[in-house]
Amino acid sequence: MSFMSQNLREVMKALANAGGFDKILEKVTLVSAAPGKVICEMKVEQQHTNKMGTLHGGLTATLIDTISTMALLCTERGAPGVSVDMNITYMSPAKLGEDVVITAHILKQGKTLAFASVDLTNKATGKLIAQGRHTKHLGN
Repeated sequence: MSFMSQNLREVMKALANAGGFDKILEKVTLVSAAPGKVICEMKVEQQHTNKMGTLHGGLTATLIDTISTMALLCTERGAPGVSVDMNITYMSPAKLGEDVVITAHILKQGKTLAFASVDLTNKATGKLIAQGRHTKHLGN
């Protein structure tokens, strides 16, 4: 296990254990971490679903937000930034019991802004569930 992966696992565990909304991260497993790229997985459980029994759109947004921030932590700058814009396109449902792969890439990181792209895919079929773009302000 790489140093980067170990650090991210600790960050994710701390967020999940802090209570509040980020507790949902305890169900997310880090698969790999590389400079500017993070891959995680999560099985869709009852607590993650909407009334249709599929992955809730709000949780999809949370995963895009959180995992792209993890990818930002894996850059040379290592700063999480704050969200200024997020766009999500929902393409297919993830059903109860299915495994979702969340892949975040940092597209560009400048002096004050960073841009990320996140794909959620069905692990078994490779089908795209949702795609997000996330812009973060990095400060000075």
